[in-house]
Amino acid sequence: MLAREQILQAEDRPTEVVPVPEWGGDVGVRTMSGREKDAFEAQIADMKNGKPTYNLHDFRAKLCALVLVGEDGKPLFTRKDVDVLSEKSAAALDRIVDVAKRLNGFSDSDVEELAKNSETGQGDASPTD
Repeated sequence: MLAREQILQAEDRPTEVVPVPEWGGDVGVRTMSGREKDAFEAQIADMKNGKPTYNLHDFRAKLCALVLVGEDGKPLFTRKDVDVLSEKSAAALDRIVDVAKRLNGFSDSDVEELAKNSETGQGDASPTD
């Protein structure tokens, strides 16, 4: 059985290099911490009349802003960049989102369920700085 220190010292947040031909190169996509994933999910979820609703406005750009990192592992973007990122190629964003979903445990059915239950025009939650 693993000891507490072994768990805390484990390198369990890999980064994957993803080719993005639309941008002419590769990007780093990182695994979120548990806290970051909880915050991201809370930003896109809301309760309305006792039912969960989801704001998927700029979902791709918000997720990309949270997971894209440079060679040094530091984030390339902040919440302030979501509007600019949302104007980038949907194909490029989808390529990154697919990897981010896999690395961070978002299943396709999770995202489909969010889309099915979403309401357009809700608040503009963004990833953290």
